[in-house]
Amino acid sequence: MRVSSDDGVCTSCGGELEVVDADDATMTVECECGECYTVEPDAFGDGCMTYYVPFMAERQGGA
Repeated sequence: MRVSSDDGVCTSCGGELEVVDADDATMTVECECGECYTVEPDAFGDGCMTYYVPFMAERQGGA
């Protein structure tokens, strides 16, 4: 799931991020430059509703 550049960009290169994994406490994001790191579910100031909830729902087969 791509992160809108309006919401967040790679801390290393400023590139686009993609949510590649999540658990009950974190999301893992990856950039096209190869940088990969964990962030809080509300890291993008969306109240967890734009990225975390849909990612978890899709993972559980509900989206």
